[in-house]
Parts: sequence; structure tokens; C-alpha cells
Amino acid sequence: MGYRTTKSKIKVENNKTNNHTEFYYRFFRNILIISIPLVIISTIILSSLHSSARISSSDSLAISVPSSCTLSSSVDETHSASIVNSTYENNIGRTTLTTFCNDKNGYSVYAIGDSLNNEGNNTLVGSNGSNINSGTATSGDTSNWAMKLSLKAGDTSTTPPTIIPPFDNYATVPTTWTKVATIPSSTTDMKEGSNFTTTYATYISPTQAAGTYLGQVKYLLTHPSATEPGFNNLIMQEVANWKNDLAEEESVQAIDIRDGKVYWVTKLKDGHIWMTQNLDYDIEANTTLNSQTTDLNECNVSGQYAEYNDGYNCNITDNVINWTPTSSATTISFQGTIITNWQNDGIHPYSASKTDDENTGYASLGNYYNWTAAIASNNSASLNQNTLNDITKNPQNSICPKGWRLPTVSSQPANIIGSTNEFARLNYVYNNNYTNTDIGLIVPPLRFNLAGYIYSTLTSLTSIGRYSSSSVAGSGELYHLSFTSNSVETSRKGGSTRGVGQSIRCVAR
Repeated sequence: MGYRTTKSKIKVENNKTNNHTEFYYRFFRNILIISIPLVIISTIILSSLHSSARISSSDSLAISVPSSCTLSSSVDETHSASIVNSTYENNIGRTTLTTFCNDKNGYSVYAIGDSLNNEGNNTLVGSNGSNINSGTATSGDTSNWAMKLSLKAGDTSTTPPTIIPPFDNYATVPTTWTKVATIPSSTTDMKEGSNFTTTYATYISPTQAAGTYLGQVKYLLTHPSATEPGFNNLIMQEVANWKNDLAEEESVQAIDIRDGKVYWVTKLKDGHIWMTQNLDYDIEANTTLNSQTTDLNECNVSGQYAEYNDGYNCNITDNVINWTPTSSATTISFQGTIITNWQNDGIHPYSASKTDDENTGYASLGNYYNWTAAIASNNSASLNQNTLNDITKNPQNSICPKGWRLPTVSSQPANIIGSTNEFARLNYVYNNNYTNTDIGLIVPPLRFNLAGYIYSTLTSLTSIGRYSSSSVAGSGELYHLSFTSNSVETSRKGGSTRGVGQSIRCVAR
């Protein structure tokens, strides 16, 4: 899957001298989420007889037909207006959003305020130190601005999107990802595009200070995988907003907005919400991740652990942490068991993706990450203090989505409610604390995979499962879950384990 983002950039100028306001808007980019390709393979076998010997040959053809969605935009009217103080004006900046999906799974469009590139900020930020908040008032002493979606006049599509109230009228710009339009799944493929428009309104009060005011709205189109019906339109990065709504052992699907991939997550009996399929996010060299979408919480670490923050930038003004994987970082795609260019040094961040095996739903192998990649670092060598008795000294960053983290391994007994020895706690609750069978780990609701591990090559696929934690076991080592059909070790450690590619299951913070 892939994605693009659409942003509305808004500029408001209020000049007390000439008593008017200019309102400016521009689209930056689009979000696209593409589901799993359908591969059609055709084989042609040619044969002939020659000198009483049968000779055959084969010729294979592979055609990929993606089930895809697109979101595009076009500006219909200039995004500017002159408004005298104490005046309300709407229908500013009309733009058409065109959506198209070539399957029957439907889609949803979300919106969020994104002023200063800070998701959740729905203010117009003034150059003079004052702001304009989002709201729907049309008079009074407080300025505000609002957004509205409408079906485009004259659109003849048979499956137009439904605008979700209150956004069918002017409404407050949301501070969390909020569904604003949707088309439900259908029994027939959608073979035509749909169109709707976005417009904005503003009221400038008589006391609003002169100056320039800037703000943004970001739009997101989500499309569920055709192989995973029932996608709940939840967003991984917004888990804090919906985690308390889950009942014990309830499973839902949520989307990682970094790449559009959808994951099953479940509230388990240990009281935590876990991913119940393996993380599948690809690391790309020199592609910056930030704390708005990724589990980055710790920056400017000093002393002997400073190398852990290699590649980090702390934007104190906007409260954003950025991590840029080194140029040697990569996600290696491979087939079979042979992996080219995997390094076992445990310093540079690496991940690997097996492309010729099941890669959807609970059965997904996901990616394999060395520990440096797992903790979102360019160098993990300086983290060498055993943290079994004090997990507060674990690295606090990870490759998980924002709002999620790596599990912890600690010295706490597994029979304690809320134990921070989290793999052991799951084994205690779901696998009768067994050390000689993994039967309770590989079945619902946990569904841990026997995905094997990578040490130069893929090893023990279907016979061993290995899952990384954030806990440090000493120089070059980490604690992790390791299990087979006749052995379970919930706090295993071993030499050179930071260079080994292992699976990841994230836990909601």
C-alpha cells in the first residue's frame, strides 16, 4: 500500500488600517492507499516429439492488477477574499476533490487541523503573536474559521460519497483524525469517480489584531484491503482516542498512516492493547520520521548513550522529534531464505521483507528488524547497561507507530497483575505459564507467528518465533521472546542478538 497527503494551507491577513482580511488557500499533496495486488499467472507449455523423446519447455507470464484508490484535487475558485471587520463570509476557496476506487470496498476521507505541520493544531497562527481559533460563530467579539464539504453540483456519479455531519455544514476544524466523508462497500465494483468540494468560512471580529494568520487542514483517504473486510477505519496513531472503547479480547483493525497498512489489534487479558499481527513498516534511508507519526519520545540523550540519538533532531519550538535513518539503512526485499546485503553488526538499522509468502492479516510475517532499527536508532552499541531491574532505562523510542511501543521484559513475576515482564505475563495468562509448548501463543487471540529470524539468511521459518523487546540485556544483547513447539523462553538473551532480524509486536502506550 502507499499513501499521499492533501493539505489546505490557509493565510489570513487582517489590516486594521484598510479594515479588510485576505484569505488564501492552497493544496499541497494527496493521500493514496492501495490495497494488495491481485496476481494472475499464466503458463504456456510447449511440447514436441523428436527422435522418440518428449521435450517440454515453459514460459510464465505475471500480470499485476492493483485494487487501487486515488484522490486528486483541483482549485475551482481563487482562495482569497477581502472581508471588513465584523463581517462573516463563507464559500471561500472552492476546491474539488475527486475520488476513485476500482473495487467494491468503499473508502473514507478523514480531516485534521495541521497548522505549522503539527497534527491536531486547528488554529490560524498569527505573525503578530495572536491566533484565530476554529469555530462556527458568525458574529460577536471572537474571530474564527470553519470548513465544509459538499457534493459537487452536477456530479452524475451513481455512488457519490456521504458527507458526515456536522461537516455537511460549516464546522470546527477537527483536532484529531475525524471521518468527514465515506462511501460504504458495495456488491459491485465502483467504475467511476466521485466528486465533492471543500470550502471555508471566516468571521473576523472588530477587535482582531492586524497581521498575517496561517493555518492548514490535512485530508486523508483510507481504503481497506480487499482481503480484509470489516476494516474499522481506526487510525493506529490515534489509539489514545479509541483504546478505552475496546472490550476485553475485542479485536479491531486500524491503519498506520505512515504507509497505509492495516493491522489487527486486540485488547488482551493483561490489560494492554497489542498488535496481533506483525509490524510491516519499511525503513528507508534518509527518509525522516517524526514524533507526529512514529514512537519517538526521547531526544538529546547525553553521556555514554548519546550515540543512541544519532540522526536525531529536536525541534523544541514545535515540540517535534525527527529521526533520519542513516544512508546505510534499508529494508531488504527477498524471496526464499537467501538475503543479500543483510549485515549482522547490530549498529546500522536494517529490516527485511519476505515477498513470496503470506503478507496480509493475522498470517502476515511482517518485517524482520535488527534491534537498532527496532529502537529507531542509527547506532545501538552504546546501550549496554542491563535494564532487567529498571526498565525506565530502556530506550524510549521505537519503530512502532505513534502511541505504541515495544514490549518490556523485566524481573517482575509474571503472576503479578500489570507486570512489566510483558511476554512472560502473556505466557502466564494464555499459555498456562508453560515452558515446553507454544500452543497458547500461536492460537487466537495472540496469534504469534513462527516467522523464524534472520542471521545472514532466513532461519527456522515455521519452527521458531522470536520477538524483540525494548529491554537491554548487556553489551550487544537484548531480551526477547523465543518459542518453538516444545520450548518457550520469555526473556531470552544471546550473543550478537542485536544484529539478528526479529519480528515486532507493538503495545499501545
